[in-house]
Amino acid sequence: MAEKITLKVGFGRALEMYRQLGDEEMVAFFEKRLEQASKKSTAERKLTPHQLENEKIKEGIIDNMSVDVQYTIADMLCTFDCFPETMTPQRLSALLSQLCERGSQQIKRIEVKGKAYFSLA
Repeated sequence: MAEKITLKVGFGRALEMYRQLGDEEMVAFFEKRLEQASKKSTAERKLTPHQLENEKIKEGIIDNMSVDVQYTIADMLCTFDCFPETMTPQRLSALLSQLCERGSQQIKRIEVKGKAYFSLA
């Protein structure tokens, strides 16, 4: 599979080509662009309000779950009190998937006859 072309990759390739051509003005231009792209990608980003809300919901899910109990998404929506009024099953499913994928493996997903169940890991 081919390498994905990002700003850094594209500017890097262009920089090398202009170096080979000996065009110092374009070399300086692309060096500056590469530096700007590097600064942009390493800048620390703040979470959006929606992301902050999602993190609070994830904490609430874990706090509401009991050890050795398996929950469906519908069970959680009906019994947990940590969800905003706008919570949908699709959004809850996405948040649970994020919790399952985290390195700490806080929640595990089990499928029984095509139905997903979630429990504390």
